[in-house]
Amino acid sequence: MVKEVAVLRLGHRIERDKRVSSHCALVARALGAREIIFSGEEDKKLIESIKDVVNRWGGKFKVSYSRRHEKEAEEYKKKKFKIVHLTMYGLAIQKEIKKIRKHQKIMVIVGAEKVPKQFYKLSDYNVSVSSQPHSEIAALAVFLHELFKGKELEKKFSKPKISIKPSIKGKEFIKYKK
Repeated sequence: MVKEVAVLRLGHRIERDKRVSSHCALVARALGAREIIFSGEEDKKLIESIKDVVNRWGGKFKVSYSRRHEKEAEEYKKKKFKIVHLTMYGLAIQKEIKKIRKHQKIMVIVGAEKVPKQFYKLSDYNVSVSSQPHSEIAALAVFLHELFKGKELEKKFSKPKISIKPSIKGKEFIKYKK
């Protein structure tokens, strides 16, 4: 049973990927990952933005930057993480997910620019969500949803400063006093 998920976002480009990388982090946090590591161009504004979300919306989610993405993945392998690379060239998620769920620690690799070949070899699983070109945000969301069998949707975040009060119409927030 999976207990810990880390996401490695490869090749972040400040101007081109700021929204996509930010959304990868938001999806990772909301759908059960414990951390995201960005590589590519160092973007302190992106990291501060995600930390601000965690501070306001609660939960334990770590965000960091690594200049050496391959070394980062190798370090996680040494810590007994299985590496899952999301790529449209991989094997179908619906055929691989049962095997992946058996591991306790998973590192999910999400590309931005062209993913270096070594990640295909380094990964324990190269997994595709539909074998069609689409968004890495969507692929990460579908993967985490399949990994946790939908239970991530019931996740409670500790010590939030604000949360949503679900409503049929409109927008309602709950602000907590600290």
